[in-house]
Amino acid sequence: MSPRRNRPRRDETQDLDVERARQGVGSVQQWRDGEWQVRGISGGSSVKTYRCPGCDQEIRPGVPHVVAWPADGRGDLSDRRHWHRGCWGARDRRGPVIQRGRSAPRYG
Repeated sequence: MSPRRNRPRRDETQDLDVERARQGVGSVQQWRDGEWQVRGISGGSSVKTYRCPGCDQEIRPGVPHVVAWPADGRGDLSDRRHWHRGCWGARDRRGPVIQRGRSAPRYG
């Protein structure tokens, strides 16, 4: 019997790697407001439009970004927030973003 038969088939490992890449790599990060579970999302797996809480701008499909939620189990899936990578990294240096209403003018 060939030793190659004991190895997983190439297509099985590719499926696993594609799924991992689609979901991103997670980590726990410590910030002033607690610990956060953070996962990077690649542009290829981003298919919906989200609103970044850091800048109140849209994150369009295909744009790499991060998803963060409390790491201590304080919340559920509805507590996940999608952030631009730069906004997430700068969140301790920024003040609160004032969100405007839908009918508010953009300028003035």
